[in-house]
Amino acid sequence: MAFFNLLNRVEYACVCGLLNPLTKLYFCRHCMKLRCGFCVCQEVDSNFCSNCLENIPSSETKMRKNRCNTCFNCPSCQHTLSVRASIATVPLAAGADSKEGSPATEDAAKAAKSGSSSTPGPAVKQVTKKMYYLACLTCRWNSHDIGIPDQTAATGQWPEPEYPNATRFALLLEHYQSVVLHDKQERQELWRRKMPKKSQFPNLTDRTGLTASMIRRQMGWSDGKVQLKTTPIPIKESVASEEVDELPAELLHAGVNLRTVTTLTQRLAQPAKQSASVSQLYPQHKLLSIKCSLRCRQCDHNVIKSEYNPSSIKYRIALFAAYHVPDVRLVRCDPLKCEGAESALLLRITNPTINEMTVTIMELPTVDEEQLLIQELKAMALESGTAASVASAGGAGGGGGGQTSLTSLSQGFARQGTLIEEPRLVDRAVNGTLKLPDSSFTVNQRDDSAEFIVWRKANHVVIRLGVQPKPDVQPDEDVVVGFTLQYTYFNTVADKSVASAAATSTPSLSGTSKEQKWHALNTRIYINLGKLQPVGVE
Repeated sequence: MAFFNLLNRVEYACVCGLLNPLTKLYFCRHCMKLRCGFCVCQEVDSNFCSNCLENIPSSETKMRKNRCNTCFNCPSCQHTLSVRASIATVPLAAGADSKEGSPATEDAAKAAKSGSSSTPGPAVKQVTKKMYYLACLTCRWNSHDIGIPDQTAATGQWPEPEYPNATRFALLLEHYQSVVLHDKQERQELWRRKMPKKSQFPNLTDRTGLTASMIRRQMGWSDGKVQLKTTPIPIKESVASEEVDELPAELLHAGVNLRTVTTLTQRLAQPAKQSASVSQLYPQHKLLSIKCSLRCRQCDHNVIKSEYNPSSIKYRIALFAAYHVPDVRLVRCDPLKCEGAESALLLRITNPTINEMTVTIMELPTVDEEQLLIQELKAMALESGTAASVASAGGAGGGGGGQTSLTSLSQGFARQGTLIEEPRLVDRAVNGTLKLPDSSFTVNQRDDSAEFIVWRKANHVVIRLGVQPKPDVQPDEDVVVGFTLQYTYFNTVADKSVASAAATSTPSLSGTSKEQKWHALNTRIYINLGKLQPVGVE
């Protein structure tokens, strides 16, 4: 189990061979196997601002350059800026009606009128307005420090700083967009030339293109044959120059005030300008956050999927391994000595499910057995990828004898198999021997027949095992033991074959379909028991 201030004493082996604590693993109910961070792929579901919780579509996210339009980050400490209000007195514009102001404005106008009645000459009317500015509640930075004028609205258009190379970057972006569009059109033209006819005997309208042209005109589209081929927009190349401006003399002789010099973090937060002075730091738009889902690489089913609403922290699918796999924790271990004496080891096993779980502790597989398991996993991955490509090819070519699938044209059009993490041997040497129990035991049901059970409460069980370090273990070396934990798991995912068989079977076979949901799963667990005590130390 993983703790905040301690090392990962108990680690689980993923299918790919990597060791991780239980809190960093996922469980696929369709494959019924553990998955680590490398065995799942991430998919972005939505983009949102973590401050205003505005949900932004992906197309608009690219236009905004992955930033929020209304929220800003502090240029000094990178925290979120707050909009603060202040009251300012400004002269009333000529021709404006004073009755449109607020009651505070009318009182100020009356006071100014009564005060100026005794003095001759025209009086200038003063109006109080609510003005807004940006302020940081962490480092006390505000927009007044760099001279940004206050706005009359809380969501006003704050002035954007001008960067010296903005025009050059815009030209480069436009140039490379045209290059990408040109390459895309060339690939489409090549694919159109190599694509065979759909039928051996085409219709007259299909041969002349009249049908496609009429459909395009009815839908308001332009004719496909009138598309103009774009050419890359030329751009002036950058040329290196040996003429460099000399450093100013003040930089070498004047004193340096570190309070006015920006730090490395502040400069990297503004890569377009990278100001050297604190007085030139402008607030930056806040970066958007994402909600992503995790998908199993082997079966393409979702393992983690969150709610679409940005203000919700719940999960629609949460297949964490801690919800399905027994949690093994190290309770206590007697001091390990070099004489080969057996020490007592206490482990606590927790059943996280609502069903009974039968647990069996077995030996770890040998190297030959582990290599055989790796070969089986590779064969299964290759078989699943081949079946997917054959299915896609069959679906494309099954419409008629004269049709040809895209797979026959190029391998790039075939459906690619999922990229699965390469299985490997577990990189953890075991230098201790465990005295394993001879029988299985159940969790979440009282069963005191087993002698190795020390304590039981609700869905928790503490068992006692014997551990003995190997003779070749050196003093002050970590003793690592491992075992294979076999447990029963009740799968709640309805299999299509089982569901169809259960629907057509008689009521007497209802028990057989229920028994098929119980599975015996195995997982390898490695425990670090600490240092081996040298001889003579108690």
